[in-house]
Amino acid sequence: MKGFDMRKRRILVVDDQPMVCDALKMMLDLDGHEVKAVFSGEDALATLQQEQFDLVITDFEMPTMKGDELAASIKARSPKQPVVMITAYAEMFQASPNTVAGVDFILNKPFRLENLRDAVAKASPEGPNGEATAN
Repeated sequence: MKGFDMRKRRILVVDDQPMVCDALKMMLDLDGHEVKAVFSGEDALATLQQEQFDLVITDFEMPTMKGDELAASIKARSPKQPVVMITAYAEMFQASPNTVAGVDFILNKPFRLENLRDAVAKASPEGPNGEATAN
């Protein structure tokens, strides 16, 4: 296994499918991250008003608020908040960067643990206040 960023982060996972949230939580827990899962963009925004996270990981395809809409809302409130969006349409979004304003990193579905680790490391090199996250 390649070396990876060992800094532990507080991560908010947003997906309308509980099984996907559980799978992401399990993968992130392997690296010691503190993970909270919510099942809609609205729940994510409410949670972010109450708590701070080093990173938000959101699915793109959700029923009431798409992941890119959530990312834009998050950045409007907290411009430095890192956001990773998971999607099966990564190539489409990467070809047109203006359509994903607010998204710091796009993770293509399906992905492996190494891809998730890479996304976490690239999207959140620092904590929510711009300080290095504790090792």
